[in-house]
Amino acid sequence: MESNRGLSNGGRSTGSRTSPTSRAFSRRWVLGAGATTLLTTGLTACGSGSGGSGGGKGEITAFVYGDSAVKIQEASVDRFNKSAAAKETGGRIKLQRIPGSDYSPKLRTAMGSPSAPDVFFNWGGGSIKPYEEAGKLVDLTDVIEDDPVLRDGFIPSVLSSGDIEGRHYGVPMRGMQPVILFYSKSVFAEHKLRPPTTWDQLLDNNAKLKKAGITPFALGGADLWPELMWLEYLVDRIGGPEVFRRIQDGDAEGWGDPAMVRAAEMVKELVDDGAFGSDFTSVAYTNDSAPAVFAKGRAAMHLMGSWEYSTQLGKFPDFARKDLGWTAFPAIEGGTGDVRNVVGNPTNYWSINARTENKDAAIAFLKDCASEEYAQALVDNGDVPTTSNAAKLLDAAPNPEYARFQYDMVAKAPAFTLSWDQALGDELGTKMHTEIGKLFAGKSSPSQFVAACKGLK
Repeated sequence: MESNRGLSNGGRSTGSRTSPTSRAFSRRWVLGAGATTLLTTGLTACGSGSGGSGGGKGEITAFVYGDSAVKIQEASVDRFNKSAAAKETGGRIKLQRIPGSDYSPKLRTAMGSPSAPDVFFNWGGGSIKPYEEAGKLVDLTDVIEDDPVLRDGFIPSVLSSGDIEGRHYGVPMRGMQPVILFYSKSVFAEHKLRPPTTWDQLLDNNAKLKKAGITPFALGGADLWPELMWLEYLVDRIGGPEVFRRIQDGDAEGWGDPAMVRAAEMVKELVDDGAFGSDFTSVAYTNDSAPAVFAKGRAAMHLMGSWEYSTQLGKFPDFARKDLGWTAFPAIEGGTGDVRNVVGNPTNYWSINARTENKDAAIAFLKDCASEEYAQALVDNGDVPTTSNAAKLLDAAPNPEYARFQYDMVAKAPAFTLSWDQALGDELGTKMHTEIGKLFAGKSSPSQFVAACKGLK
């Protein structure tokens, strides 16, 4: 949900490079309206000719999201251009830094023109599906499986999270952003509560908190996407990642899976029981209202992406440093999903344009993302790398304990499900948000929610 929640911040991190509010609003809609028009407009307009920007085989153009984290990619380009691999492949990378608000429309336009980039930053899943369907991406599956640097260089659940129908089209290139259950240490201590490891424990905590006049969970329902996180974890814990994977692969009947129905019913039970208070639909995350409710002790817990730490550090630093606790989403009795599974934003990815004239150079460049130098740069910037070699580097993170928790959580996860809205793409994701909002607001029943989602097109 956010290296990139909202209007896209290519890499949300725990650092201080942008304001907490801009980070919080940065993940959501990464392609912008009209992404699915690609197939009928720009992409079909592509003619033949040289790949990339037309600079010839020696020059590889790479589009990157132009936030302050781009310095990591700039250093990577400098490293590659001076490397033996650049000489061997005859390639040199030219990085084009595109302002965040312009990135998605500029990429869409470029991919339908002779000046399409050879390599480009993206969010995986639904954000690149139109390009894959139009034959504009290099299928990297065999390349990765045959190359130990790429095959073994990344946490497997993250590498596969950007896939389309089980095929690799991207290489991880920024930090991880799992959704985490945060809690207030002081509230839990005062009321003698423990972080819940099972759903029954969570409900028991809720009852004790409500009796004490404390809302169990902060929720920025006015933004809709924070509500999605609840469904993502509930469905995963009840039925496993296969339930949503079926939907992501185009089977709308997957919305009727018993795990989806039960998750919707559990959402209604939580809402009716007052787990989120009475006015959560008018509380936003993007203006820091939900984080404030949490930090000031009016709510005991907050299910949110890993950027919650940096948001709290920016707005309520004492709370972040002394009182903010974190744990995994609990198991659900009778569920078949592995309690180690994670949902959220695995990372961002580099993908390669099928029209590039120097695929060898492009692939060689992508290998730098698995290097220790690249991972160290991410750590220095406040991010938690997705590389398999990152654990030993985390002592240098702004909050080593928190960084190690995130890394271990993701490294041990059998599956890391990409945020549903990103996986489905802009058009379907927007419609899905609307239906989720109705469910949480009590304007539709669980069965109506499921039926509505089945009909999304």
